Amino acid sequence: MKVGVLALQGDVREHISSLIACGVDPSTVRRASELDQVDALVLPGGESTTIAQLAEVFGIYSQIKNRIAVGMPIYGSCAGMILLADEILDAKQGQKSFGGLDITVRRNAFGRQVDSFESDIPFADGSSDLIRAVFIRAPWVERVGEGVEVLATVDTHPVAVRSRTLFATSFHPELTADHRIHRYFIEEVARPALEKVK
Repeated sequence: MKVGVLALQGDVREHISSLIACGVDPSTVRRASELDQVDALVLPGGESTTIAQLAEVFGIYSQIKNRIAVGMPIYGSCAGMILLADEILDAKQGQKSFGGLDITVRRNAFGRQVDSFESDIPFADGSSDLIRAVFIRAPWVERVGEGVEVLATVDTHPVAVRSRTLFATSFHPELTADHRIHRYFIEEVARPALEKVK
Protein backbone atom coordinates (compact mmCIF):
# COMPACT_ATOMS: atom_id res chain seq x y z
CA MET A 1 0.00 0.00 0.00
CA LYS A 2 1.36 3.40 -1.01
CA VAL A 3 0.28 6.22 1.30
CA GLY A 4 0.82 9.85 0.42
CA VAL A 5 0.68 13.01 2.52
CA LEU A 6 -0.61 16.14 0.82
CA ALA A 7 2.42 18.40 1.17
CA LEU A 8 1.15 21.84 0.21
CA GLN A 9 1.02 23.38 3.70
CA GLY A 10 0.72 22.26 7.30
CA ASP A 11 2.31 19.63 9.54
CA VAL A 12 3.46 17.30 6.78
CA ARG A 13 6.67 16.03 8.40
CA GLU A 14 4.84 14.98 11.56
CA HIS A 15 2.39 12.84 9.57
CA ILE A 16 5.27 11.33 7.62
CA SER A 17 6.96 10.36 10.90
CA SER A 18 3.76 8.83 12.31
CA LEU A 19 3.19 6.76 9.17
CA ILE A 20 6.79 5.53 9.21
CA ALA A 21 6.28 4.49 12.84
CA CYS A 22 3.34 2.38 11.62
CA GLY A 23 5.54 0.55 9.12
CA VAL A 24 4.49 2.55 6.06
CA ASP A 25 6.89 4.14 3.57
CA PRO A 26 4.96 7.36 2.81
CA SER A 27 5.55 9.88 0.06
CA THR A 28 4.76 13.56 -0.29
CA VAL A 29 2.11 14.63 -2.80
CA ARG A 30 2.09 18.02 -4.51
CA ARG A 31 1.49 17.21 -8.16
CA ALA A 32 -0.91 15.13 -10.22
CA SER A 33 1.80 12.60 -11.11
CA GLU A 34 2.56 12.06 -7.41
CA LEU A 35 -1.13 11.67 -6.53
CA ASP A 36 -1.42 9.04 -9.26
CA GLN A 37 1.26 6.97 -7.51
CA VAL A 38 -0.51 6.61 -4.13
CA ASP A 39 -3.37 4.36 -2.99
CA ALA A 40 -4.35 6.39 0.09
CA LEU A 41 -3.86 9.99 1.18
CA VAL A 42 -3.46 11.98 4.40
CA LEU A 43 -4.66 15.60 4.54
CA PRO A 44 -2.62 17.31 7.28
CA GLY A 45 -3.54 19.99 9.74
CA GLY A 46 -2.70 23.53 8.75
CA GLU A 47 -4.85 26.24 7.17
CA SER A 48 -7.76 24.71 5.27
CA THR A 49 -8.35 27.67 2.93
CA THR A 50 -4.66 27.85 2.03
CA ILE A 51 -4.44 24.12 1.36
CA ALA A 52 -7.50 24.23 -0.95
CA GLN A 53 -6.13 27.27 -2.78
CA LEU A 54 -2.71 25.68 -3.24
CA ALA A 55 -4.34 22.46 -4.47
CA GLU A 56 -5.91 24.54 -7.24
CA VAL A 57 -2.61 26.31 -7.97
CA PHE A 58 -0.81 22.95 -8.23
CA GLY A 59 -3.62 21.57 -10.43
CA ILE A 60 -4.70 18.72 -8.13
CA TYR A 61 -7.87 20.08 -6.51
CA SER A 62 -10.25 18.41 -8.97
CA GLN A 63 -8.13 15.28 -9.07
CA ILE A 64 -8.40 14.85 -5.29
CA LYS A 65 -12.19 15.39 -5.46
CA ASN A 66 -12.38 12.74 -8.19
CA ARG A 67 -10.28 10.25 -6.21
CA ILE A 68 -12.56 10.78 -3.20
CA ALA A 69 -15.61 10.14 -5.39
CA VAL A 70 -14.25 6.78 -6.54
CA GLY A 71 -13.40 5.61 -3.02
CA MET A 72 -9.78 6.52 -2.35
CA PRO A 73 -9.05 6.07 1.39
CA ILE A 74 -8.31 9.48 2.92
CA TYR A 75 -7.56 10.60 6.46
CA GLY A 76 -7.85 14.28 7.39
CA SER A 77 -6.68 15.81 10.67
CA CYS A 78 -7.99 19.22 11.83
CA ALA A 79 -7.82 21.28 8.60
CA GLY A 80 -8.04 17.93 6.82
CA MET A 81 -11.42 17.32 8.48
CA ILE A 82 -12.63 20.69 7.19
CA LEU A 83 -11.38 19.83 3.70
CA LEU A 84 -13.34 16.55 3.71
CA ALA A 85 -16.58 18.07 5.03
CA ASP A 86 -19.52 18.64 2.71
CA GLU A 87 -20.54 21.74 4.70
CA ILE A 88 -18.43 24.29 6.61
CA LEU A 89 -19.80 26.75 9.17
CA ASP A 90 -17.91 30.01 9.81
CA ALA A 91 -16.13 29.47 6.51
CA LYS A 92 -14.12 32.24 4.92
CA GLN A 93 -15.81 33.79 1.92
CA GLY A 94 -15.35 31.54 -1.10
CA GLN A 95 -13.79 28.74 0.96
CA LYS A 96 -13.77 25.39 -0.79
CA SER A 97 -13.49 21.82 0.42
CA PHE A 98 -12.84 18.57 -1.37
CA GLY A 99 -16.02 17.23 0.25
CA GLY A 100 -17.19 13.64 0.28
CA LEU A 101 -17.82 13.31 4.01
CA ASP A 102 -21.46 13.96 4.89
CA ILE A 103 -20.81 16.17 7.91
CA THR A 104 -21.12 19.82 8.86
CA VAL A 105 -18.06 21.20 10.64
CA ARG A 106 -17.54 24.50 12.43
CA ARG A 107 -14.13 26.07 11.89
CA ASN A 108 -12.18 27.10 15.02
CA ALA A 109 -15.04 25.73 17.12
CA PHE A 110 -12.89 25.24 20.22
CA GLY A 111 -11.55 28.80 20.03
CA ARG A 112 -8.45 30.64 18.89
CA GLN A 113 -4.81 29.60 19.13
CA VAL A 114 -4.66 30.62 22.81
CA ASP A 115 -7.55 28.23 23.53
CA SER A 116 -5.61 25.20 22.28
CA PHE A 117 -5.58 22.25 24.67
CA GLU A 118 -4.78 18.56 25.09
CA SER A 119 -7.11 15.92 26.48
CA ASP A 120 -7.22 12.15 26.95
CA ILE A 121 -10.36 10.87 25.23
CA PRO A 122 -11.92 7.49 24.38
CA PHE A 123 -11.56 6.36 20.77
CA ALA A 124 -13.79 3.62 19.38
CA ASP A 125 -11.14 1.32 17.94
CA GLY A 126 -11.86 -1.56 20.30
CA SER A 127 -9.33 -0.46 22.93
CA SER A 128 -10.27 0.74 26.40
CA ASP A 129 -7.16 2.94 26.53
CA LEU A 130 -7.66 6.68 26.17
CA ILE A 131 -5.96 8.49 23.33
CA ARG A 132 -4.06 11.77 23.71
CA ALA A 133 -5.75 14.41 21.56
CA VAL A 134 -4.18 17.79 20.74
CA PHE A 135 -6.68 20.48 19.71
CA ILE A 136 -5.27 23.58 17.97
CA ARG A 137 -7.87 26.03 16.60
CA ALA A 138 -9.80 22.85 16.02
CA PRO A 139 -13.15 22.30 14.33
CA TRP A 140 -15.90 20.11 15.68
CA VAL A 141 -18.72 18.30 13.90
CA GLU A 142 -22.18 19.84 14.28
CA ARG A 143 -24.09 17.52 11.94
CA VAL A 144 -23.45 13.89 11.12
CA GLY A 145 -25.06 12.50 7.99
CA GLU A 146 -26.45 9.05 7.41
CA GLY A 147 -23.75 6.42 7.27
CA VAL A 148 -21.21 8.49 9.22
CA GLU A 149 -19.87 6.77 12.35
CA VAL A 150 -18.80 8.85 15.35
CA LEU A 151 -15.59 7.43 16.87
CA ALA A 152 -14.79 10.07 19.51
CA THR A 153 -16.48 13.04 21.17
CA VAL A 154 -15.57 15.95 23.43
CA ASP A 155 -18.44 17.54 25.41
CA THR A 156 -20.95 15.78 23.11
CA HIS A 157 -19.30 17.19 19.98
CA PRO A 158 -17.98 14.57 17.53
CA VAL A 159 -14.22 15.00 16.99
CA ALA A 160 -13.49 11.76 15.09
CA VAL A 161 -15.73 10.40 12.35
CA ARG A 162 -15.66 7.85 9.58
CA SER A 163 -17.73 7.10 6.52
CA ARG A 164 -16.56 4.15 4.42
CA THR A 165 -13.14 5.16 3.05
CA LEU A 166 -13.06 8.64 4.61
CA PHE A 167 -11.79 9.21 8.15
CA ALA A 168 -11.28 12.51 9.96
CA THR A 169 -10.28 13.87 13.36
CA SER A 170 -10.47 17.44 14.60
CA PHE A 171 -7.33 16.83 16.68
CA HIS A 172 -3.67 16.30 15.76
CA PRO A 173 -2.48 12.74 16.55
CA GLU A 174 0.69 13.40 14.58
CA LEU A 175 1.84 15.73 17.40
CA THR A 176 1.93 12.90 19.94
CA ALA A 177 3.86 9.65 20.30
CA ASP A 178 0.61 7.66 20.12
CA HIS A 179 0.19 6.26 16.60
CA ARG A 180 -3.20 4.56 17.09
CA ILE A 181 -5.03 7.00 14.81
CA HIS A 182 -2.66 6.48 11.90
CA ARG A 183 -2.66 2.72 12.53
CA TYR A 184 -6.48 2.74 12.54
CA PHE A 185 -6.48 4.56 9.20
CA ILE A 186 -4.04 2.08 7.67
CA GLU A 187 -5.47 -1.14 9.08
CA GLU A 188 -9.20 -0.42 9.46
CA VAL A 189 -9.91 2.10 6.69
CA ALA A 190 -7.34 1.93 3.89
CA ARG A 191 -6.26 -1.71 3.79
CA PRO A 192 -9.78 -3.24 3.75
CA ALA A 193 -10.89 -0.75 1.10
CA LEU A 194 -7.93 -1.50 -1.13
CA GLU A 195 -8.32 -5.27 -0.70
CA LYS A 196 -11.89 -5.01 -1.97
CA VAL A 197 -10.62 -3.33 -5.14
CA LYS A 198 -8.18 -6.15 -5.95
